[in-house]
Amino acid sequence: MSTNITTIALLAAALWAFTRFALRGENLARYDQPGHVACPELSDPGAGHHEVLELLREFNTPSQGRTSARERLAQLRAKLDSLGERADLDGVEIRPVDVGGVSGEWVLAAGADPARRLLYLHGGAFTMGSCRSHRGITATLSRLAGAAVLAIDYRLMPEHRRLDCLADCQRAYRWILDNGPQGAAPLRTLFVAGDSAGGNLCLALIAWARDADLRRADAAVALSPVTDGTLSSPSLLANLHSDHMLGPMFGRLARVPSALLLWISWFINRVRPCDPRVSPAHGRLHGLPPTLIHASEAEMLLDDARRYVNKARAAGSDARLQTWHHMVHVWHAFGAALPEASEAFGRIAEFLESVEPRGSTTTATVEQAHART
Repeated sequence: MSTNITTIALLAAALWAFTRFALRGENLARYDQPGHVACPELSDPGAGHHEVLELLREFNTPSQGRTSARERLAQLRAKLDSLGERADLDGVEIRPVDVGGVSGEWVLAAGADPARRLLYLHGGAFTMGSCRSHRGITATLSRLAGAAVLAIDYRLMPEHRRLDCLADCQRAYRWILDNGPQGAAPLRTLFVAGDSAGGNLCLALIAWARDADLRRADAAVALSPVTDGTLSSPSLLANLHSDHMLGPMFGRLARVPSALLLWISWFINRVRPCDPRVSPAHGRLHGLPPTLIHASEAEMLLDDARRYVNKARAAGSDARLQTWHHMVHVWHAFGAALPEASEAFGRIAEFLESVEPRGSTTTATVEQAHART
């Protein structure tokens, strides 16, 4: 009997150690200090904010009747893609392109410089989203940055593995270095940006480019990014009920023991949750390009952003966090309804211009682009 108890105790200790050190990895709590700029509120949430909340309620309401998980995912993908129909594409050219075997599109606002390029990686929890769904963001970025924006349709889960998403982004990164909207051509300026899951891929990508000894991006922008796949950020629980987008979608996970979530994640993604390829905050963050991160004070991923920025700063990288009150996750996607989205895009434009100015861009041109958001 004592031998059995000892064996069980040793197995339990081994499982705990493996979960704690191999799956959860570094304790990031040391990076929880604020260290960010809270952008002033324009006003209390207005009609536009409530319009967005109603849209999210419709998005999260399942269709009537019994549906399988596959059917439900197909419905969500269609709903997310329909957001692209709200985009202001006046004066913007959409040009489909094959990105080394990955489908994508160039988004070209009037006057976009083909040598000034921005690789955009869409969000959607790695399971949904597309070039079409995020045209509102990519068109605005092309206008404000004066850049040719390349958006790609990287492979999605569950049809593909989690690392397949990153592999497609890596292929696109190599491709954009040598190809522009008119074909093979060198670039002068390179930005990388993404939101939510795409923000995760953006941050993983700039670290990969550094380690692969590729040309460094001139700047990176991540909107409400996922940075820690171990799900250890305090705001995941603290902001569960104030996050009107992610709360309804992932609230059930809050009732699952954290250790079990780590094992589930390892099984589904086939990679350790703390692996820097899926958890950029667990990687080495030195030598990265200037990086701007936006997050809402009300969203579940607030501390993912905070921890990443604080760790990057500690490693000597130029990382900046700007936050907004009350906003939904990736509020930038609702630019037509939210004045805060216009303000956020203005901050992005200022950041990109400060890092890599456009030689021929006038202040009036930038102001006209702001007015369209």
